Amino acid sequence: MTIPYDPDRHHRRSIRLRGYDYASAGAYFVTLCAQGKACLFGDVAGHEMVLNGAGEMVRRVWDELATRYPGVALDAFVLMPNHLHGIIVLQPAVGAAPRGRPLRGCPGNGQARGPGQAQGPAPTPTLSLADVVHRLKSFTTALYLRGAREEAWPAFEGRLWQRNYWERVIRNERELRAIQEYIANNPAQWAEDRLNPANPWPAAA
Repeated sequence: MTIPYDPDRHHRRSIRLRGYDYASAGAYFVTLCAQGKACLFGDVAGHEMVLNGAGEMVRRVWDELATRYPGVALDAFVLMPNHLHGIIVLQPAVGAAPRGRPLRGCPGNGQARGPGQAQGPAPTPTLSLADVVHRLKSFTTALYLRGAREEAWPAFEGRLWQRNYWERVIRNERELRAIQEYIANNPAQWAEDRLNPANPWPAAA
């Protein structure tokens, strides 16, 4: 599966899906890239990602999102030398009846309404997707700065993460399975990855 993501092009303009409510319940595939494609989080050895101290920190912060914030669940995730891919599931508020067909395979999704049940606005999770990504960036940046001071992690220029991020709304189970597979196979594809600074391919026009 090819993900058409080029951070050098996309971070300078809006890459949100026009008209989509990013505070609504659903599953989202997100990609965050380190500023300047700097490889700060470890290395790929063979087909496996080997995290360094900074990488372990980022993975820990990701894992803690679901425990810190009600209404946030997590699915597949991979941290690469200079970027991460993950699936974030935004859940409706506790006690709210969810709407629509459930997306099986993602944690925490509600059930579809049966015949005769009231149809109303989709329940709103506690946090929007932008809120979750902002917190992920903020926590990891603060902890990375501490690691740079106390454990001599390499310094970054300006900001740890690129200003924007890339996302895709996961609309059905077929897309979910394909994205989970893409995430799982990402380390094995590092040599051909557009985000690999050693990749000889030119950036897409």
